[in-house]
Amino acid sequence: MEAGGGFFSEKELRLDPKWLIDPKLLFVGPRIGEGAHAKVYEGKYKNLNVAIKIVHNGGSPEAAARREARFIREVNMLSRVQHKNLVKFIGACKEPIMVVVTELLLGGSLRRYMLDLRPGSLDQRIAVGFALDIARAMECLHSHGIIHRDLKPENLLLTADKKTVKLVDLGLAREETLTEMMTAETGTYRWMAPELYSTVTLRHGEKKHYNHKVDVYSFSIVLWELLHNKLPFEGMSNLQAAYAAAFKNVRPSAENLLEDLATIVTLCWEEDPNARPNFGQIIQMLLRHLSTLSPPESVAPPRVFSSKNAVFPPESPGTSSLMAVHADMGDDAESKSQSKPKGLFSCFSQCC
Repeated sequence: MEAGGGFFSEKELRLDPKWLIDPKLLFVGPRIGEGAHAKVYEGKYKNLNVAIKIVHNGGSPEAAARREARFIREVNMLSRVQHKNLVKFIGACKEPIMVVVTELLLGGSLRRYMLDLRPGSLDQRIAVGFALDIARAMECLHSHGIIHRDLKPENLLLTADKKTVKLVDLGLAREETLTEMMTAETGTYRWMAPELYSTVTLRHGEKKHYNHKVDVYSFSIVLWELLHNKLPFEGMSNLQAAYAAAFKNVRPSAENLLEDLATIVTLCWEEDPNARPNFGQIIQMLLRHLSTLSPPESVAPPRVFSSKNAVFPPESPGTSSLMAVHADMGDDAESKSQSKPKGLFSCFSQCC
């Protein structure tokens, strides 16, 4: 069976019973996000405030089979990885509808956080701190052989105190293998690595070889956004941005960045995936830069980027938007959250 990213083994199509939860213990509140394959609601599980992702149903039998396989794969991956910068997985239901339950993050998406600051920009220490959170989450995934394939600000949520970023949504993630072909054109075009963009056809679902370095490219675009608080490839559509990056080697400008940060960004978006660092190396480079920053009260002259030639730190061992909440939904979501939660079964027609 195939589901937007390779063939599934019999093991991949089984759910570990220990992660299955009783849907009668779930209560669904206001909708807080929506993606192509699911809707996300604030809710309750036992005494916990949770995010409840309900997978869309309907469609052809083939589409339903792909959707089920994608759901099982996501649950299996979520249950395998635990990290302070990855959303905490709580459990899942397969019947009567497919549901993924995770911790509820009340700080909103990184996209919303940055939009609220515009035209201002993030304090550099905060921007680099968020980048470290993201890099650590990605290092964890890669150390488990998982490629995210859709790293972007919408899939990065903030904790309530807005001090920590957590990665969410493994709906497009998959396990990396050395032999299988994987789906091209997977993810969101503006943040998509050049090797993901098909050089033959724009048909969705074409297969080709790539590896975990696609996430490193996406990280470079997110890091650029954090440092500039601007939309990358501004003035282009998502498709135009992907085409320019893949076929014309166009990148956002790194000229006004400090030397250390410009080096990290440009290395991460190298056209050759093998020339990009891994996330263990990225973490070391970010920490090194953070240690050079002057205290807030003193002002040091900026070091402007002059060359992208750099030597990677040693490779670290083991390294190979959906759930946006109140902050993204405005006052309407806040007022709805005061209403009495509904049981999962009672909201079946609304949720699906």
